[in-house]
Amino acid sequence: MTSESLARQAISVSDAVGFAKASLENMPTLLVSGEVSGFRGPARTGHCYFQLKDDSAAMDAIVWKGIYRASGVELRDGLQVLMAGRFQIYAPTGRLSFVAKSLEVSGEGLLRQQVAALAKRLQAEGLMDPARKRSIPAFCTRVAVVTSPTGSVIDDVKRTLARRNPLVEILVSGCAVQGEGAPAQIIAALNRAVAARPEAILLVRGGGSYEDLMTFNDEQLARAVAACPIPVVTGIGHEPDTSICDMVADRRCSTPTAAAESVAPAFDEIQRSFHDRERRLAHAMGVTLQARRQTIEAYELRARQGMRARLDAASASVEALASRRPLSAPLSMLDDRQMQLELTAQRLHDAAPRMLSRFEAQVDALAAHRCLQDPWAPLVARREVLDTASKRMSEALPRLLERTDASTQALEQRLRALGPRLLRSQRETIGRCAAQLEALSPLKVLARGYAIARDEEGHVIGSAEAVREGERISVLLGSGSIAAQVTEVRSEEKLGASADAR
Repeated sequence: MTSESLARQAISVSDAVGFAKASLENMPTLLVSGEVSGFRGPARTGHCYFQLKDDSAAMDAIVWKGIYRASGVELRDGLQVLMAGRFQIYAPTGRLSFVAKSLEVSGEGLLRQQVAALAKRLQAEGLMDPARKRSIPAFCTRVAVVTSPTGSVIDDVKRTLARRNPLVEILVSGCAVQGEGAPAQIIAALNRAVAARPEAILLVRGGGSYEDLMTFNDEQLARAVAACPIPVVTGIGHEPDTSICDMVADRRCSTPTAAAESVAPAFDEIQRSFHDRERRLAHAMGVTLQARRQTIEAYELRARQGMRARLDAASASVEALASRRPLSAPLSMLDDRQMQLELTAQRLHDAAPRMLSRFEAQVDALAAHRCLQDPWAPLVARREVLDTASKRMSEALPRLLERTDASTQALEQRLRALGPRLLRSQRETIGRCAAQLEALSPLKVLARGYAIARDEEGHVIGSAEAVREGERISVLLGSGSIAAQVTEVRSEEKLGASADAR
C-alpha cells in the first residue's frame, strides 16, 4: 500500500478525538473509590482539580463548583472518596478526565472527618484547653486502672507499677474497650473508679486499627473524661494514635506502659530525689541559720551602740540642766524682774510730758479746720462741681449729634457711588458667558445646515457602522425633523474611493 493510499485512509486529530468522545459518551456512569492526590482548588472559579489514585493507577478528576458545594466534603490530599461520574475528553488537548456527578467520603476517611468535626467542636467549648487540665501528683500511692480485665494491657500495667514502685495500690475497674456499648461501659467504669477515690485514673488499651479505637472518639465518653473529678491519664494504642479522649484527658501518654510509668516513679528515682532534697534542705538550713546568726549579732551591736548613745545623751542633758542659772542662782530671776519694772516706770515718767504736748497741738489743728468754722462749705463746693459738669454735657451733645449725622451722610454717598462700579464687572462677565453659550449651542450649528441623526432608541448616530440597511432613523434639522430609512451604508473607505474617482 502506497503512502498516497495511506494518506487517503488517515483521519484528522479532531476526528480521532471525536470518535473517542463518542465512545466515552456511551459508557455508563461509574462509581469510583480512590485517594485524593495533588489537590488544587477550589480555584478562582470554584472548581476542583486533582488525581484520584489507588495502589496501581491514577486518573485526572474534576469536581465542578456546584457539585463540590452540594457534597459538603472538604477535599484534601490523602482523603478516601467515592465519586460517581463519567469520563470526558477535553478536545483542544485530548486530555482524559473523570468528571464527578456526586461526591462523598468513604471508609476510614469519613470516620476521620467525623472525628475531626467532633474535636473542633469540643475544642471550641474549651474541653481541650491546657489551662483546664489538672496536674498529676508526682508520687501516686493509689491508682485506678480502667481497661479490659482480660488481655495483656492490664498485666503490663500491673507489672510496670510493681517493678517501679511496689507500694502503689492498684484498683482495676474492668470494662469493654471496643465494640458496641463499649463507651457506656467505660463511663460506668470511670464512675466506679472515682468512687474508690484514687489519686489518678489510668484509661488504657492496646493498639488496633482506626475502627477499633473509634470507641475512644465517642462524644459522651470524651465529656465524661473531661468532667471526671479525678485526674485522668490516657495510654490508648501506640505512638501515632491520638483519640478525642487523649485530647481532653489531663495527661496523654503514647502507650499503656508509658502511662503507668508516668504515675509511679522508680524507687531509685525517689531515693535520689530524697537525697537531693535532703542535701538542699541541709544547705538551706545552714544558710538560714548563718543569716539569722549574723542578723542577731547585728541587732546586738546596734542595741549596744544605741543604749550607749542614749545614756551619753541623758548624761549631757542632766549636766546642761544643772548648769542653768535658775538652778544655780534662783533669786537672780526676781532681781532681773525688779530691774525691768524700775526701767519701765522711768520711761513712762519721761514720756508723759511729750504725749500731753502732742495732744494739745492736734486739738489746736482741728479747731482751725474749715469744717468746724463753716460746716456747709463742702456741700456748696460739691454743688458747684455738679452744675459745671451738667453745663458742659449740655453744650457737647448737639456737637456730637452733628458730627454723627455728617459721617452717616458721607458713608451713604460713598455707597451710592461704589454700587454701580461693583455690579458693572459682574454684568460684563454674565454677558461674555451668555455669548459663549449661544456660540456653542447645538441649535446654532443646526441653523447653519447641519443635522443630528438618531436611531430608533433615540441614541445619537456617530458612525455609519452603527446602522444597518433598512433601519429607520430620525434626522433633527435646524427647524423640525425628518423620519427616514437607511438604503445604503457607506464606510470611510468607500467615501474616500468615491472622492478620488471624482
